[in-house]
Amino acid sequence: MARAPIDIKDLEQQPELRRALGPVHLISLGIGAIIGAGIFVSTGQAAANYAGPGVVISYAIAGFGCLLAGLCYSEFASMIPVAGSAYSYTYATLGKFFAWIIGWDLILEYLAAASAVAVGWGGYFQGLMENIGIHLSPALSTSPIHMAADHTLSFSGAIINLPAAILVAGLSALLVVGIRASATFNGVMVLLKLIVVVLVIVFGLQYITADHLTPFIPPNTGTFGQFGWSGIMRASGVVFFAYIGFDAVSVAAQEARNPQRDMPIGILGSLLICTVLYMLMSLVITGMAPYAILNVPQPVAIAVEQAGGSLSWLVPLVNLGAVLGLGTVVLVLLLGQSRIFYAMSRDRMLPAYFSRVHPRFQTPYISTIIIGTGATLLSAFLPHDLLIELVSIGTLAAFVLVSVSVIVLRRTAPHAHRPFRTPFMPFVPIGAILVCGAMMAALPIDTWIRLIAWFALGMGIYFLYARKHAIPPAYAIKPEAAE
Repeated sequence: MARAPIDIKDLEQQPELRRALGPVHLISLGIGAIIGAGIFVSTGQAAANYAGPGVVISYAIAGFGCLLAGLCYSEFASMIPVAGSAYSYTYATLGKFFAWIIGWDLILEYLAAASAVAVGWGGYFQGLMENIGIHLSPALSTSPIHMAADHTLSFSGAIINLPAAILVAGLSALLVVGIRASATFNGVMVLLKLIVVVLVIVFGLQYITADHLTPFIPPNTGTFGQFGWSGIMRASGVVFFAYIGFDAVSVAAQEARNPQRDMPIGILGSLLICTVLYMLMSLVITGMAPYAILNVPQPVAIAVEQAGGSLSWLVPLVNLGAVLGLGTVVLVLLLGQSRIFYAMSRDRMLPAYFSRVHPRFQTPYISTIIIGTGATLLSAFLPHDLLIELVSIGTLAAFVLVSVSVIVLRRTAPHAHRPFRTPFMPFVPIGAILVCGAMMAALPIDTWIRLIAWFALGMGIYFLYARKHAIPPAYAIKPEAAE
């Protein structure tokens, strides 16, 4: 297991970030990061295929798993303030083999996440066009591959999901020539999404029909994961997609005024608020429409349309809010993927040219083009439900490894400086491992097969290239370094 002979004190000599964020800032940051694609995209699939109205419980389970993992993330973010997120944390504690596994896993996560959000965006874009009288041909605006409730794949008759592919390709081109995401613009988009969520909850509550919520937990079909409590667990793994982004709070640990106090408040506060909003939103959606019809890329708009009547004014707002908001999410995900490539290339896990900068645009253009091409193809041809499950299993795997790493580092470097310490050790990381592991285990077997196939490809690259060329990172924590 490779580790650098560099003391954690080396990191302490680096320039200190300005500690300007209080608990309110951190809660706002968390809400802004969490309220995104998942609530607009994954709720319908989870309800229609796995949990019915019981998807409300699934959101609570997923939120609890995020809470436990978030506390583990916070400890590492305060100790190792470098790019690369879970990849960097794992390399610092478990060595290059496990770092490669998590880095390769994150590549899948980001690719599938950007593609899944783009497909969801395409569904709401199609609805928005219908609102203004423009009809898009289904053959050119939906996935040519369809995944049924039993996870069998078939051809839908469509040719390509052109809106989703154009969105990803266009945003990738923008990232190549250089674009700075405006904090003000992103803040407006987050606020718009939050307003849409609140409007659907407030006005949709009066349109809930008891028949749509009965039975609240549909009986199991005889197959594990198809309704019943096993369906609740499987759905929790699917809606986990809705919480991706919460670790933005943990990444800000170095900028918190009082991380020991403010980090738990920021993580717990943002997760609690978002979990309540998600549970209410899923209750309203499944209460306004039969859950069986919600397995579409735009379930919120479909549910509001089903309510009809005096609520019809809300449909264009839902479509507009989702189109504007989800577009920025795709941009951020594509941008975030470049950080993973940069971190792995920096450590020579991947060839150095992945971090090569364009002489004119000053952007990592090679990695951006590769990422953009892959995400464009995925969004053009794969259905959103398949992509969401790939994202969820990849993210859950990352959370499990980070939680394991926290336990390992407490033993190998017990006295290292930790601005934030995960409370109730070792119960919090063990709980994160168990809850996230249970959600992973409940996901469909074919999702596991795809993950294993991806890792098999990754192992080939590791042994042919990364194992020979990787160098110990400067941020690695040497066992006993703090003694």
